Amino acid sequence: MKLAIGCDHGGLELAQAVRDYLKQRDIPFEDFGTFTKESVDYPLIAVKVARAVASGQADLGVLICTTGIGISIAANKVKGARASVCTNEECARMTRKDNDSNILCMGGNVVDAATGLKILQAYLDTEFEGGRHARRVGQIAQIESGEI
Repeated sequence: MKLAIGCDHGGLELAQAVRDYLKQRDIPFEDFGTFTKESVDYPLIAVKVARAVASGQADLGVLICTTGIGISIAANKVKGARASVCTNEECARMTRKDNDSNILCMGGNVVDAATGLKILQAYLDTEFEGGRHARRVGQIAQIESGEI
């Protein structure tokens, strides 16, 4: 499994905890930044991660901004991206299991590092269930392509 990760200045501290966690577990990732507290525009980070995931360059993505909301909205503009804001482990499990989410979004001001890492682990450990959920994920793709 390879991840694509990115953050803006509001998610920098949580992103550093994620980077450290992935390194400790030898999980490969491509890091699209940012690396300083200097203000950056989160849509530009989100699109890089979302395109990496949608193209298959990465299996899953992780995006972090102040709340996780703005960066998820931007990521979801990329065809094939299914970015979900998660604030707890149950949300992380359910968005993978039911929605086949391929990008985890979190907020640096919403979850602390310990909670964020638990959310990340739950997200990574959960597989898409398929079945009736596959039909719904297919319908999301039809909305994206204009068929619905």
